[in-house]
Amino acid sequence: MTTTIAATADEAVAGVEDGSTVLVGGFGLAGMPFDLIDALIRQGAGELTVVSNNAGNGDVGLAALLKAGRVRKMICSFPRQSDSHVFDELYRAGRVELEVVPQGTLAERMRAAGAGIGAFYSPVGAGTPLAKGKETREIDGRAHVLEYPIKGDVALVSAHRADTVGNLVYRKTARNFGPVMATAATTVVAQVTEIVPVGEIDPETVVTPGIYVDRLVRAEARRLTVQGAR
Repeated sequence: MTTTIAATADEAVAGVEDGSTVLVGGFGLAGMPFDLIDALIRQGAGELTVVSNNAGNGDVGLAALLKAGRVRKMICSFPRQSDSHVFDELYRAGRVELEVVPQGTLAERMRAAGAGIGAFYSPVGAGTPLAKGKETREIDGRAHVLEYPIKGDVALVSAHRADTVGNLVYRKTARNFGPVMATAATTVVAQVTEIVPVGEIDPETVVTPGIYVDRLVRAEARRLTVQGAR
């Protein structure tokens, strides 16, 4: 597999189809692939199922995708924050579906997809509304819930540096869900602030190997705060 270096973010997200499941990196605003999301809005794909840690902040990034009416369903751990007004309004109006998944389970379901695991049992959520309709089993005297992998058609992730074959290095908390999402999608698109020649990244620091990355685009770093995002 060869990683393609796109000239623009629009080129990088070309071909995303209506109804796709899109994994979107980010922990709040940290590690959010803003340029790729903006390009996806321009690209026009709709009826999307979006998998992310939360359901958007302010009016930017994932919140902007929701506001544009492109999302049919959100799968996330934290749908509500102090500035999640876009998602709140859409959900209350019945215009977007929601599946809440505990954060560790969310990460593990994507990791399972990347590792080829058919399903796994977890004690998280057992005995709560999150287990409704799911198979349960007692293991070592404790109730467990059967969870299935989450696989994406597309993953949009943000990293700090990449080399020309797609090896990725993340920066601090911006790393968050990027590595597991990059293993769990058919097409992985990464935006980075710097692309360097092969050999300039110490192999010991590579987090996501280039074999997982299909498309790469250079994007400008953004500095955003939760308050400023609104």
